[in-house]
Amino acid sequence: MAQLKSVAFKEGEVPQAREPLAVQEPLPEGSGRSFPPVSVPACQTLIDVRNGEASFAHVFQHFNWKENTMGGGSTLASYEDGQAEQRFAELKRSLDTCRRYEGEGYVGPFEATVTTQASPEYGEEAVTFREIVPMGPENGGDRNEQFVVVRTGNTIATFSELSIGKDLFFPPEVITRQVERLRNAQRP
Repeated sequence: MAQLKSVAFKEGEVPQAREPLAVQEPLPEGSGRSFPPVSVPACQTLIDVRNGEASFAHVFQHFNWKENTMGGGSTLASYEDGQAEQRFAELKRSLDTCRRYEGEGYVGPFEATVTTQASPEYGEEAVTFREIVPMGPENGGDRNEQFVVVRTGNTIATFSELSIGKDLFFPPEVITRQVERLRNAQRP
């Protein structure tokens, strides 16, 4: 986790984000709130990979954007040799079949629709998708979260951008910089 923390962004490195840019480690096993698996197993795999589950180590970083109060985040996950490729292949298979699922979150039950988008040119492999949860016009529109998931060597980085009633995107230049840092950290 120390190596992942060292390549995460520091104060002042992301001008469009409000400070502080704290890096968080996952909660100890069993200490956080847990939710039942979602209704579609392929969609649960998608969620697990984007959250860094089954990784050797992972850290989170939240971004409170100056232009989007909903914000975004990143998960940097490190895997043993070959496991990142395997997990990324599982993610891509999940995206082939996961279109809609039901689950439970902090505010109760929800239904989500998953749509894939054009794959970006980051790292060795990358995918982009959105998860949309209907919230109704009385709540400002649908909960719309974009995910860009990138594999670089033995790491998988997930970038998410949350918005209500809009299609916002995680800043591509921030993704490029983070992926480059992950690549450089793995070079001998």
